[in-house]
Amino acid sequence: MRALKLEAVALSLADRLADLAVDALIDEADLSPKPALVDRRGNGAHSDLHLGLMHASALSLWPAFKEMAEAALQFGVVGQPLREAIGRIGREGEAAMLHTTGGVNTHRGAIWALGLLVVAVALEPAHRTPAAIGLRAARLALIDDRNSPVQNSHGAEVAQRYGARGAREQAQLGFPAVLQWGLPQLQRSRATGHGEQNARLDALLAIMTTLGDTCVLYRAGEAGLEAMQRGAQKVLDAGGSASLSGRRCLHELDQQLLSLNASPGGAADLLAACLFIDSLEPKLGEPSRNF
Repeated sequence: MRALKLEAVALSLADRLADLAVDALIDEADLSPKPALVDRRGNGAHSDLHLGLMHASALSLWPAFKEMAEAALQFGVVGQPLREAIGRIGREGEAAMLHTTGGVNTHRGAIWALGLLVVAVALEPAHRTPAAIGLRAARLALIDDRNSPVQNSHGAEVAQRYGARGAREQAQLGFPAVLQWGLPQLQRSRATGHGEQNARLDALLAIMTTLGDTCVLYRAGEAGLEAMQRGAQKVLDAGGSASLSGRRCLHELDQQLLSLNASPGGAADLLAACLFIDSLEPKLGEPSRNF
C-alpha cells in the first residue's frame, strides 16, 4: 500500500493575515491571570462571557479578516472606496459574531482595531514596521464611512458623557497605546527573561496605565478608570507580573476591578492588536522572500 503523501498548501497573504488576527484574539483570551477579564480562571467581571465563547467568537471573524485583506489587495490604496468596503465587511463580521455568541458583544472593538491593522499590512506587506502599519491604519481610520449607521453603543454613550473616544481615537492616532506602551513593554519584559506569558501580561498592564478605556468608563466611571490606571502602574513599578510583589499587586488590582464591575475590555482589544503586530515578522518571514 502506498503511503499517503501530504503536501503543505500554500496560503495566500489574506489567509495568513486572517490566521494571525484570530490567533491574536485567542492568545489574548487565554492569557491569565488578567485583571477582571475573561481568562482560563473564569469570567472576570462578565456574567455573559466565558472562554469558550471568546474562542468561538474569534473563529467566527476569520472570514471577515480575510475579506478585509483581500479588499486591501484589490483597491491597493488608502481612500474612500477601501474605507467603505472594510466598513461593510466589518458590519457583516459583527453580525456573524453576534450570531455565534447569541447576541453577546465579545469582539466589536477588536473587529475595528484588528481589521484596520490587517488592511494596513495587506496594503504594503513589504513595509510592515509597527510605525508604518500604525500610520496606514490611522490614515484609513480618519476617513468617514458614509454608509455607517448611527449606533447607540456604549462607546457613543461614554463619548458623550466623558469625552473619551475610545477605539476610534486610538486608531486615528495610529494606536499609540500599542506602539508607545504595549509593544515596548512586551520587548522589555522578554529581554529581562520574564517569560512569554508574563511579558504579555506586562504589555497589557502598560496599555492600561494610560488608556481611557471606554469599557471601564461605561461600567465604573472615572473612579474605575483611575483605579485601573493606577493599579496597573503599581504592578509594573513593583517589578511586573513575573515578580512576587508584582503578582500581589496584580491580585489586588483584579479584586479592586471586580468589586467595581470594571472590565478593561478596550485594553484587551489593544493587547490583541499588540500581539498581532508582534507576530508579523516571525510568522510571515522576511518581506523579500514572501512578497
